[in-house]
Amino acid sequence: MSGWQLSGYTPVRRLGAGASGSVVLATHEATGTPVAVKYLVRDLGEDSSFRTAFRQEARLLGEIDDPHVSRLYEYVESDEGAAIVMELVNGVSLRQMLRAQGPTTPESALCVLKGSLAGLAAAHAHGVVHRDYKPENVLVTGDGVSKLADFGIAMPIGEGSDTTVSGTPRYMAPEQWTGAPASPACDIYAATATFYECLTGKPPYDGGNLFALREQHASAPIPTDPAPLPVHELLRHGMAKQPDQRPQPAQVFLELLDRVAGTAYGPQWEERGLRELARRAALLAALWPFPDGAGGATSVASTALGSAAASTPTRRGLLHRGRKRTLLASGTLVALLLAGGAGWSYAANDGPVVADPPVAPTGPTPTPTGAGTPAATATDSPTPSPDPTTGAPPTGTPSADPTATPAPTRSSRPTRPPVRTSTPPAPPTRSTAPPPPPDVTAPAVGDLAVDPNQLEPKGCPYGIQTSTVTATAKDDRSGPTALRVSFRYTLGGVVSTVPMSGNGQGGFRGSLGPLAMPRLSTRIPIQVTAFDAAGNAATSASTVYVTLYNYCTPG
Repeated sequence: MSGWQLSGYTPVRRLGAGASGSVVLATHEATGTPVAVKYLVRDLGEDSSFRTAFRQEARLLGEIDDPHVSRLYEYVESDEGAAIVMELVNGVSLRQMLRAQGPTTPESALCVLKGSLAGLAAAHAHGVVHRDYKPENVLVTGDGVSKLADFGIAMPIGEGSDTTVSGTPRYMAPEQWTGAPASPACDIYAATATFYECLTGKPPYDGGNLFALREQHASAPIPTDPAPLPVHELLRHGMAKQPDQRPQPAQVFLELLDRVAGTAYGPQWEERGLRELARRAALLAALWPFPDGAGGATSVASTALGSAAASTPTRRGLLHRGRKRTLLASGTLVALLLAGGAGWSYAANDGPVVADPPVAPTGPTPTPTGAGTPAATATDSPTPSPDPTTGAPPTGTPSADPTATPAPTRSSRPTRPPVRTSTPPAPPTRSTAPPPPPDVTAPAVGDLAVDPNQLEPKGCPYGIQTSTVTATAKDDRSGPTALRVSFRYTLGGVVSTVPMSGNGQGGFRGSLGPLAMPRLSTRIPIQVTAFDAAGNAATSASTVYVTLYNYCTPG
């Protein structure tokens, strides 16, 4: 651990190293809280446009403060170097757990999916798409709680280019293979694919090459049969081929998950699932950053068999004590965190791919070559590497000397736009002025109504086939025109979302129908959700219903 070191932190030991830098376990001197500090290599970030995009993403992600998301505390940039301070999660990755112990119980898999959806919902509410959800990027603590980590290739919602394909092939949604703009539906697909792997011990599709995988994700049947029957509904919805057929936002999928899990496994399903995950994590305690369970920003004294969380300062109070550096009170660094694309390698075929969109093979045996074809082994390595978050070796791999200093190797093909080496810029002007308080107040939704509340199905020649849904929404900071309001309804087990238009004075309306004839007359529940400009969301406290008949009024 030679070279420049971040002041205010006492290094303990190296956790790992990669092309983008090295990660060190350190202690925050003012509070004694263990953290992970990532020191970036000097060449990264010297391009001014790269630094600008880097900081914009940091500000965007810094607002995410959720127990199911691994938090970044601070980004420091100076003429000596650059570093990131991250929350230290004391536990193991889901990949390590599956590799060592095989499939989980259905309740445990549901707990992983529920925690993942909660973390993704927090990210999506702030306009961020993860884009690389997979078992390596899910961390399980000694309490059985799962946390989402590594926003290395995250993008703002709606951004992205059709010239690149980013993600990990085994978990990429069909539209992600085409370079479509980032959308929450991609994350929901990947989380469901990982849920399938928790249940069965293998990913949903196992094509031998990128072309086969792409075809399977795009058109192969959703493989529900190997999974328990009660969760087939979740798999069909979460891995739907069309993005608009997946439950969105993630909060909608959470509601469906709770309903399915409670019906199939009883009211105590989550308690049993967390207890089992905690037991499994405890069996791998030797791989934790703190094997005795005594440290870490998310620390536990022992397992769920009877533990109390170690006393540590709150995350918000950790790094805001007169620091003369770039504090991420409203920002988080993502582009080079942990795996950071080419900086780390995982088990074979599990690394993220960042390449040009694939083209159809021209011969009987597809050979990915040229600028228009993705590299099949963009970040694969035949030898398992240390877990990028905990720094521990994968199960079955001899532990390396923690004091050794691995020689970092630089990738010739980074996951971000290439960085042009130039003269390092002067350090940014530092200011101790506190950032403005974030907008954390959700809009208020009220006056929900529907007219008429009885419909006949599509194609009926005489009856009414369309209802108008109305509601009011207001926010303490965002004006009516800045609010995004929609209503969702459930019909035949499928949740659909319909955008609503505003009148500029806080009133919103949308249309329901025409709808296909149901097998039986059905009451359709309707709720309204509003998002303000900061991404805070609120759902109407009440629910209205529309009855859809399974017959037509006679003429």
